[in-house]
Amino acid sequence: MFSVAGRIVMINTTVTECERPSAGGLLARLRSDTRGVTAIEFAMVVGPFLTLLFGIIGVGLFFFTTFSLENAVEQAARLLRTGQAQEEGFTAAQFKTKVCELVPSHINCGEKVRVNVMSFQDAGDIGDDSLPNCLKGDKTLSDATEYVPGGPSQIVVVWACYEWELSSKIPFLDLGNMAGGSRLIQATSVLRSEPYGS
Repeated sequence: MFSVAGRIVMINTTVTECERPSAGGLLARLRSDTRGVTAIEFAMVVGPFLTLLFGIIGVGLFFFTTFSLENAVEQAARLLRTGQAQEEGFTAAQFKTKVCELVPSHINCGEKVRVNVMSFQDAGDIGDDSLPNCLKGDKTLSDATEYVPGGPSQIVVVWACYEWELSSKIPFLDLGNMAGGSRLIQATSVLRSEPYGS
């Protein structure tokens, strides 16, 4: 009780049943309140959106790296097709250097690329047992390489293996097939060398 301008005012502080907010009224009030809806919708969409975005970027980088390596192997294999590498006495290291000169700088060619060159008299001689394996048993990149460029009119196989480490760093996407999450990328060129020197 208190007085206002000489009048005594009495306030009723008891709450009756009809004055209490009902659960249905609270839900109706929350349902009609649209503040924060955008934040909730964004939270529902951001996960799939980022997954899709990183997926597109990751797959794009994978194909770009694959095509870059394939192009470098194809161009370097021309040195074997024309006999230039054989006549100039290229070593395995020199031929790998030629491949590395042709790949983009984002490919760690010196440490993560293995180049194999094999020659065969006939295409029928090429079999699974005659080709080296890029991976060791523990799914790491093999250090063993072959370099047999062959002679005129022989079948030559140029095979490059690259450990693409970026695949382990792309979120929401598992492209790895090697130890540590790296991805093995391979590029091959099969050709018959020209009858050079005749």
